Amino acid sequence: MSESVEQQSCHVEYGYAPEKASYLRRLKLIEGQTRGIARMVENDQYCIDILTQVAAVTSALKAVSLGLLEDHLEHCVADAARQGGPEADAKLEEAMQAIKRLVK
Repeated sequence: MSESVEQQSCHVEYGYAPEKASYLRRLKLIEGQTRGIARMVENDQYCIDILTQVAAVTSALKAVSLGLLEDHLEHCVADAARQGGPEADAKLEEAMQAIKRLVK
């Protein structure tokens, strides 16, 4: 699968690269929490207890999303803004669309 224009315009090292290990660690914890929720459902646990865990996973995913967005803004969008022109406009629009998806 080929990269999109947006992906090509961002440096090969993405903004999250310095925090990659931290993101992976957090995502693995979230994965474990999600498996735990599935076990809770399989074991007919109390609804409110399951919902509490779902809320925790949702919150953890939001934190990862916001961290990735911040890294993208500080790295890819800032680099494009320094260059100016259509690439900067495209990066800002891309960031805006990502923000809109996150706040839905």
